[in-house]
Amino acid sequence: MRKSFSGVFAYLLILCSGLTLFLRGQELGLKSTEFLKKAVAQVSEQNLTSTIKTLQSFKTRNLLSEQKAVNFGIGAARRWLLKEFQKISGLEVIDDGYLLPKQGGRIVKDTELHNLVAIKKGKSQKERIIIVNAHFDTIAVSKEGKFNYEDVNTEAPGANDDASGVAAVLEMARIIAGYETEATIHFIAFAGEEQGLVGSTLYAQKMKQQGKNIEAVLTMDMISNIKAGNGYIESTRVRVFSDDPNDSPSRELARYVRRIGEMVLPAMTVDLIFRADRFGRGGDHTPFVLEGYPGIRFTEARENYSNQHTPNDTFENLSVPYCADVTRVVLASVLSLACAPEAPVVTSERGAPLLGRGQGYEAELRWKWDGEMNKIAGFKVYVRDTKAPFWERSYFAGKTDSFILKNVSIDDLTFGVAAVGTNGLESLVSVYRMPPRRRSEYVFQEIK
Repeated sequence: MRKSFSGVFAYLLILCSGLTLFLRGQELGLKSTEFLKKAVAQVSEQNLTSTIKTLQSFKTRNLLSEQKAVNFGIGAARRWLLKEFQKISGLEVIDDGYLLPKQGGRIVKDTELHNLVAIKKGKSQKERIIIVNAHFDTIAVSKEGKFNYEDVNTEAPGANDDASGVAAVLEMARIIAGYETEATIHFIAFAGEEQGLVGSTLYAQKMKQQGKNIEAVLTMDMISNIKAGNGYIESTRVRVFSDDPNDSPSRELARYVRRIGEMVLPAMTVDLIFRADRFGRGGDHTPFVLEGYPGIRFTEARENYSNQHTPNDTFENLSVPYCADVTRVVLASVLSLACAPEAPVVTSERGAPLLGRGQGYEAELRWKWDGEMNKIAGFKVYVRDTKAPFWERSYFAGKTDSFILKNVSIDDLTFGVAAVGTNGLESLVSVYRMPPRRRSEYVFQEIK
């Protein structure tokens, strides 16, 4: 009888413990949502409008256009944008400049290239870096309807491509500068995107050479058009592109953005497109992905190809409310990630996943986390079918370094774990990836 009572008591204790962890997870989720909603409420359509109209007023921002004029060309646009970043308290503003000699088919003369970088320093000892960016240069086809890279004087207002993205970056910098963050954020306006992602390539290579710990790259390129050339209108969906494979760091960043964006702004659909970018097109996230960093691209749901890269890409053809909603989605994602703890490590020193079968018929997840334990509420385990696009189940594990799922095969599912801060904000999910097998080589002699 005592034995039976003891067993029931132990069962109830486990049940209560699980319920406590579940309720704690729910409480943290509500806390983080409220925090992020207050931040995105600060997005100003008036500020977005002002930035887009001002950038458009320089007539063109072609990389090879006038550098010294007061109110015309890329030089004037750069100096104005630099001053706007410098007005924001708490940011270190850098003119990341390069001299480019004539080269290739697009840089048809010697020129200068200037990326504008505004850095919000975080508290993390490892200096985790998040990059949120857009490009401020423009281009337009010549009168004959083709790209002529020597023609730098055709008007290229670039209100959507990509003054809309730059306006969002500047607005986010204004808002996030007032918050204390764990991660460092680089707010960047790149140049030379239209010449072949030149500015972002140079910056990505520099970050790699310096061994920088870049946790995420979020690129906004054309985020304010809602009416396509075929008449379709869509104002409640934004596309987010991320590179393969299905469990790549870029894809996991995209899932994070979808989860945070739709939680904070439920009326907005964050539509994940599982490919690196649109067919035959490129964005400033790509050079970072090529250097091994997670990177994604935000683009409007409906493009108007007849306006792109023409003098018709003007403010009159845009939707500022839509641009504001996309800005809110990105802002919530960046702020959430920047204020969250760093992600746990789910591999051994040799790179093997810390995932085992436990007693043979269970999934045993282990992880490492060397941050300050008083800054976190615990860890959250995520599970999905290997064919599923998004995480299907989650379990709040508390402050531990392992978790066991009974009667679960590690072969049939994908697992991940995130760190949860005391503020309820979560890190990126660290996914347990199966390492690729290497081709074997053997010494042998054929028997004839």
